[in-house]
Amino acid sequence: MDTLHVQKATTKEELEKVFAIRKIVFVDEQNCPPELEWENEDVSTHFLALSDHHPCGACRWRKTEKGYKLERFAVLKDFRGQGIGRALIATALDDLPSDAGYIYLNAQLDAMSLYAKFGFVAEGEQFEEAGIQHFKMVKKV
Repeated sequence: MDTLHVQKATTKEELEKVFAIRKIVFVDEQNCPPELEWENEDVSTHFLALSDHHPCGACRWRKTEKGYKLERFAVLKDFRGQGIGRALIATALDDLPSDAGYIYLNAQLDAMSLYAKFGFVAEGEQFEEAGIQHFKMVKKV
């Protein structure tokens, strides 16, 4: 059984691993424009998932004018379906300040059921972001 660990990425080396995972998933696989992928890095709290000490997933959260936004959930193709996405979401949610009232994210359609398991509910109309269809989802308490 692989050991799965999600940690806050704070060192330059850890952040480079986070960005490498996001480049593979978003820029290379999903053809997201690189200039859209690399924004708000300095105001975000980043996380790195490790499976048997191998970098395999990443995400981040940041405070916005509306509340707290979870973003950039990425799991490398060879590691999908192993609970890494769930571990990333749980860790990011646990890390939010205790007074975080409004928590939201923009979910790609195929990830909506995963976020729903954590109490996120779709709001508003479907929209396109970086050429991919999304729904805004808000965490209900």
